[in-house]
This record gives sequence, structure tokens and C-alpha cells, in this order.
Amino acid sequence: MSAPLVLAIETSCDETAVAILRGSGELLASEIASQVSIHQPFGGVVPEVASRNHLTQIRPLIERVLDQALVKIHNLSAFAATCGPGLATSLMIGMSAAKGLAVALQKPFLAINHIEGHLLSPFFGKEKIEPCVALVVSGGHTLLVEIESFGNYRLLGQTRDDAAGEAFDKVAKLLQLPYPGGPQIDRLARAGGDPRAFDFPRSMIGSGDFNFSFSGLKTAVRYMLPKILGDSENSSNGCLNDVCASFQEAVVDVLVRKTIAAAKMRGQRLVTVSGGVSCNTRLREKFKAACEENRLDLLIAEPKLCTDNAAMIAFVAAQKFSREEFSPLASEIDPNLRLAAVS
Repeated sequence: MSAPLVLAIETSCDETAVAILRGSGELLASEIASQVSIHQPFGGVVPEVASRNHLTQIRPLIERVLDQALVKIHNLSAFAATCGPGLATSLMIGMSAAKGLAVALQKPFLAINHIEGHLLSPFFGKEKIEPCVALVVSGGHTLLVEIESFGNYRLLGQTRDDAAGEAFDKVAKLLQLPYPGGPQIDRLARAGGDPRAFDFPRSMIGSGDFNFSFSGLKTAVRYMLPKILGDSENSSNGCLNDVCASFQEAVVDVLVRKTIAAAKMRGQRLVTVSGGVSCNTRLREKFKAACEENRLDLLIAEPKLCTDNAAMIAFVAAQKFSREEFSPLASEIDPNLRLAAVS
């Protein structure tokens, strides 16, 4: 029996993405239509603009991945789409397209949790999803999860306010950096920034649990900026780089220390990291060093699988397909969908 071919659609926010996966690891095609330049003038994503652009992009993307994969649409085994969490008007586009194709071609439909896509992305292409402690860190989500196997998750902790990626974007806006802010802060921090220049708070680092909080850090940067940039001697590019490096170090310190502590407490030898913020170079450096020091194995999702993409959605869909865990066509979007995990 040939391996199933799954076409997956991801439209949870402002990226329109489509991918075709054979089995659970052979990515035949993956395309993303970015809307960064469209939303940049607004300093963030405008939901109505995002959904309109999804409408214009989705059909050409589907046709493109079919051409790249050398697959005829009637040979596909199933259709999948992100059902949440995300922007309601964006989620509806992808879900409607995947459902329509499933109905027209009489194939199974799979509604996929966006967070689960990020959670499992470090295992993309691997034969087995191994037990581990996983950090998902993105613009909308920061959570620590213990994975036992596919579908068996235990929530260890999550952010109480801003997600780490959200804090990056908000601080970047305070610094008048272009959207999206996370990569800009990373770039400036690497351009000679001193991570010890400013002593920003490491919120909840000694809380005794595995929850996070980044709103206080953002506020600390906001109140410190007038003092820093108001001084003519300090208002240089070098100072801006120092602020970026110091802020970034505060975020990364908390993420790394809590994740390592969770792995040790739960007796797991493997740590995984995924989500858009896992592209951050300092976070990758510090996780590698911390895991080596504590004799832990580390898996970080490939950069192309860290930001929103359809390949990770197809990967989860393939796991569900193999178990015949199909979704009813009456499945609804859920903008506030949570990961199905025990706490």
C-alpha cells in the first residue's frame, strides 16, 4: 500500500501556506505567501486585510504545490487545515477551502490544532515522536509541554500574559523598529550589542513553577527608554544594540532555565524547541550550551518549520490519518483553541 498524500492548508494569521506530504516525512512541496510587506505600514496584522489576501492567494498556492509535487488532485488521500487558534476571519479561509476539496473529491478531512503543529515540528521526518519536554515559543504562544507520544501531552506551564514573541514585537515597536520586530531585535543584538548593559528583570524565574510572564519586562524597557535615549551620549546605534541584546538576554534566560528545570524535574533526557521565536540565534546558542552542560539531548525545529507553515500541519495530519482520526465536515474553527493536554 502506497504512503498517503496529504494536502494541508495553514491560514491562522497572515501567512497563506500550502504543503503536500507523502507519508509522515517526504515533503513534496511547501509554499508560503507572506503578507509582511502588506501589514508593515500598520505595525502589525490587520485581520480584514489578512483574510482578503488569503482569498486571493489560496487557489494559486494550491495549484503551485500540485505542480511542484507532480501530483494530480484526485490522487490526494486527504485534505487538512488549521482550525485554530488564530484569527477567525483567516482560519475560515483555509478551513473552507480544505472542506470544499474534501467534499468535492470525497476524501477525508482533518482539522488540525496550530499549536500541535508547532509542538511536533522538531520531529518532522522522523520515524517516532519521542518522549520529551517541549517548549513552544511564538508570537501568540509560550508553553512548556511534556510529550509522552503522539496525542499524549501534559501541560507543565504557560505564559500568564504576553507570549515571548509578542513581547519581542511590542519592544521593537517601542524602539521604532520595523515590523516584524523579533528578527530586528535579533539582528541589532548581534551587531555588537552587550547583553549585560542593562539589567532587565527575569520575571517569574524563581516562581517555583513552569509558568512565564513577559509583560513586566516589556514595561521595564518602556520606562527605561526615556532615561537611556534621552541622554545624547547614549542615543547612538550602539546603545540601541545594547538595549536589544539586554532585552533579548532576559527573555532567553527565562525560557532556557525553566525548560531545563522542567526536563530535569520530569526526568526527560530530550528537550525540543519550536515556534517562531526559536529562530532567534541567541536562544539557539543558549539552549545548545545549557543542554550540553546538563547532558540533555536537544531538537530544535528547522528554521523553515519554525514560522507559520503548512508542512507542520501536514505532519500532524499524517499522524492522524494513519490512526484514522478523521474530522467531521461539521468541524468549526476555534480562534481560542487550546492544546488538548492534561495539566
